Amino acid sequence: MSEAGPLSLGQLSVWHDIRSLPAARRHEPNNAAIWPLPRGVDAQRVRAAVRTIAARHPSLRTRYDLRDPDVPGQLPPDTDWDDALPVIEDATAEPADLAAAPAAEPFDLGRQHGWRARLLTREGVPSHLLFVKHHIAADAWAQELLHQEFRQALTDPERLGPLPPGPAALAAEQHSAAGLRRQAAALDHWRQLLGRAPTAALPRPAEAAGDVVQATLHSPSARPAAHTLAERARVSVASVVLAAYARSVARMCGTDGLLVQLMSANRFAGRWKNLVTSMNQWVPALIDDARNDDLVKLADAVHWSGLGAFRHGMHDVTAVAALRAELPGAPEPACAFNYVAVPERAPLDAAPRRSPAPGPPPALTWERPFTTIGPRCYARALESEDALTVRLTAKGLGRERCAELLWDMHESLLSAAQVR
Repeated sequence: MSEAGPLSLGQLSVWHDIRSLPAARRHEPNNAAIWPLPRGVDAQRVRAAVRTIAARHPSLRTRYDLRDPDVPGQLPPDTDWDDALPVIEDATAEPADLAAAPAAEPFDLGRQHGWRARLLTREGVPSHLLFVKHHIAADAWAQELLHQEFRQALTDPERLGPLPPGPAALAAEQHSAAGLRRQAAALDHWRQLLGRAPTAALPRPAEAAGDVVQATLHSPSARPAAHTLAERARVSVASVVLAAYARSVARMCGTDGLLVQLMSANRFAGRWKNLVTSMNQWVPALIDDARNDDLVKLADAVHWSGLGAFRHGMHDVTAVAALRAELPGAPEPACAFNYVAVPERAPLDAAPRRSPAPGPPPALTWERPFTTIGPRCYARALESEDALTVRLTAKGLGRERCAELLWDMHESLLSAAQVR
């Protein structure tokens, strides 16, 4: 086996979350995307395009040395790999249904690359590419980047530009002298917040013990409300949605000080912005006066607290775990929040598209979570041109309280913006 190098901090964060998963749950870090194919594209062109993006990104050709789970390493990217593109033919099933089996198959990261592709055909005609990836290979931003490059590779691969760096290059920078200083500052951020954050936790009703529930709130009216409030507060829409969510959680916890885990994309430096790997990491933020009735003022406070947290988004999770061991009374974050961003979409804070007719009423749907990895109460917000969607995954909270959190957050946004 070739000599392995250190993981990047984002890769290490993923490994820290999955290393103890039982065999029955090792598929949970996977994600499946279904990419429609242009008319007239044949299987050979699709296969060539898939090979092109794999050749461009070292993360898609990386295996890992995991013999010592406490000291994982990444192997040098393979120069050759199996470029077979199995075909799934089904003239009646929906593409999403065809994704279930490939997505549920775990990756052996020591032997396999962290992705697989399948060509979906109808009556022999290519219709979609099914792309399944392990989270250590690519996060949501990187997955969308791969989708865009795949589309470009289908038509004109020469316009893809120079080869980008890989996660080993990022790891080298993070373990340089300057990188270690930033890690030390990030660890100090954790130390300070854990030292002064109050203990606050959501209820744990006996009837919900051990249960994991997931609900998604889809609201066309919440999007313009959030934009209105963002304009008033002069902050991002993400800060407004986080403020509404944090206030609902704080009300349920009965506290004014709330420790929140934020998902930091860590793509602030130009060289690493479009790196294909997993760069996401949880970072704590302390929100004071979280039950403030003035959502505009709360959004402003959330904005500055979040900026301070994101400055320290890259950190060594093993060092944080050691720090927690030194502080046995340190509080756990009461909830977690992620405002999803992907490359080259319309700016998240652009004025929402106006529609001559009102959209459908807000709706709450329940689904079985594909994964239960992650924080106890995790809200994942996503903005489209037409609506704001918030998916809440909660452990040991129960359906009633999960729905209460989402609807209370929704009412906060509409009430503060005076939207009905």
